Amino acid sequence: MDARRKAAVVLAGFSAFLVLYAPQPLLPALAREFGLSAARAGLLVSVPTLAVALAAPFVGLLADRFGRKNIIVPATLLLALPTLAAATSSGYSQLLFWRFLQGVLTPGIFAVTVAYINEEWHDGVGAAMAAYVSGTVLGGFTGRTLSAFIATHASWRTAFAVLGVLNLASGLAIWRWLPPGRRFVVGPASRPVGPIILRHLRNPQLLATYTAGFCVLFAMMAAFTYVNFHLAAAPFHLNTSQLGLVFGVFLVGALVTPFAGHWIDRLGNRIAIVLAFSAGIGGSALTLIPSLLAVMAGLTLICTGVFVAQSAATSYIGKVSTEGKAAAVGLYVMFYYTGGSAGAALPGLLWTWGGWTACVALIAAVQLLTIAVAWKFWSPAAPAR
Repeated sequence: MDARRKAAVVLAGFSAFLVLYAPQPLLPALAREFGLSAARAGLLVSVPTLAVALAAPFVGLLADRFGRKNIIVPATLLLALPTLAAATSSGYSQLLFWRFLQGVLTPGIFAVTVAYINEEWHDGVGAAMAAYVSGTVLGGFTGRTLSAFIATHASWRTAFAVLGVLNLASGLAIWRWLPPGRRFVVGPASRPVGPIILRHLRNPQLLATYTAGFCVLFAMMAAFTYVNFHLAAAPFHLNTSQLGLVFGVFLVGALVTPFAGHWIDRLGNRIAIVLAFSAGIGGSALTLIPSLLAVMAGLTLICTGVFVAQSAATSYIGKVSTEGKAAAVGLYVMFYYTGGSAGAALPGLLWTWGGWTACVALIAAVQLLTIAVAWKFWSPAAPAR
């Protein structure tokens, strides 16, 4: 039973991130097919990310009312529908509509699965969460590489169709393997969350953490959306399938990040995020060298820096929020994905002016801003709970 339950949460993480970022390596090809600028093509990633930010605060309310499994399973199954429908899109605007719906449904999987794990695992929560995170990394990697491979040898429409079938199969497996919540209880009406949210937004340390979260996903999305246009052009001339393999650097970051938890505890969150994004700035500079090896090394540093910075930021929330921790996390998720949406859209405006060099300058500036904000407002040592 426990093996199936753990497999179910791995599949939930896999499904949530299988389609969210899958079109990234397809952007240069889609831009050519639909006659789009880099900025307009980037909307294919920024629109669903914005939808995640809009939907995330409401998902918790539904899960608290109807139960965890009753949200996770329908969200996974329903996610297959806009994914399959995207394959039938007659134009770019229609494709964006289906991508928006994908983003609306995604928080019902990843956010609620985290709540399920924390409730249902009496022992071994860390191992269960690690398994879930592995699923998210595998899903993000598989979505990008598989869509790139299929689009190269068939079409991008076939890629969406295959991803939709995978989502449907995952949803059915989760339905069979994930037991209903045994510890879930519909809680009594609580005090209004509005005043708590306002207090969170007036807390300088929390506001700095939300700003960091915005910048973390901004840097990730900016780098891994527009580097595809950079690598598709001279002197690299990578095709769509080769662009998909570039995202293998995520696996390196995923291997390194678990070891960073020890250093976050030892050095403190502030030092950890400074080191993480200092490495990210160095990685950004490496991508300007006209060598594929240097670009890949730079992307690995950016990716690892983002993963460590995300760990430092999310763990800091619990240390500085004295009330309404769920609301504090919900606000972080909203800021985080809003940053991702901006990161997939805004650099496109710079691309037309200065290409990849201008994008790198923006990414480095955002990373520097994160360092400055954390250094100014975060405590040097972890504050007492």
